[in-house]
Amino acid sequence: MITDIEDYFTLGCGRCERFATAECSTKLWAIGLERLRRICLESGLIETVKWGHPCYMHAGRNIVILGALRNDLRISFFNAALMKDPQRVLEIQGPNTKYADMIRFTDNARVAELEPLIVSYITEAMSYAEAGIKPPKEVLVEMELPEELIEALECDPELADAFSQLTPGRKKSYILNLNSAKNSQTRVSRIAKFRDKILAGKGAMERHS
Repeated sequence: MITDIEDYFTLGCGRCERFATAECSTKLWAIGLERLRRICLESGLIETVKWGHPCYMHAGRNIVILGALRNDLRISFFNAALMKDPQRVLEIQGPNTKYADMIRFTDNARVAELEPLIVSYITEAMSYAEAGIKPPKEVLVEMELPEELIEALECDPELADAFSQLTPGRKKSYILNLNSAKNSQTRVSRIAKFRDKILAGKGAMERHS
């Protein structure tokens, strides 16, 4: 996966064989991505790259993450349980997503049409970050999911689906491993390394052949 934010907009996320080719989804949605990027930056968000995607932060919290797929472009909100969504534009990303957290576009031009609404939703999310308001943490097998794992599952539907299908013991193995890390960056790094294992249905200590 890429670690330089500019690589995402010029080459792609680096997570599939279409990376740095004309077929990369970031090429198909280049206009919409650039507009979403501008909206985030002009809203005062700090641009970073996480899980191979542009992630925007405020007050030390992840606010939104951008994603380009073959058939759509999306901006996804972290801590979606807090969002009021008065215009009912937020959608659930997949069957294992609990809260509607993304605005999905099937036309680059639609980003411009929804810009005022996107700005208002970002402003709302930023206000929660500034106030330190968070939704209740999910509990699994009497253990809290690490915040970094929750965020990774929210922005990676494929990973979320695979994790939900793990046995309770395998889920617990990842939670224990991640909770043993001393800092957030280590947990994020471990999640990236664990991704292929989770997709293969393996536990943290199992070999991935």
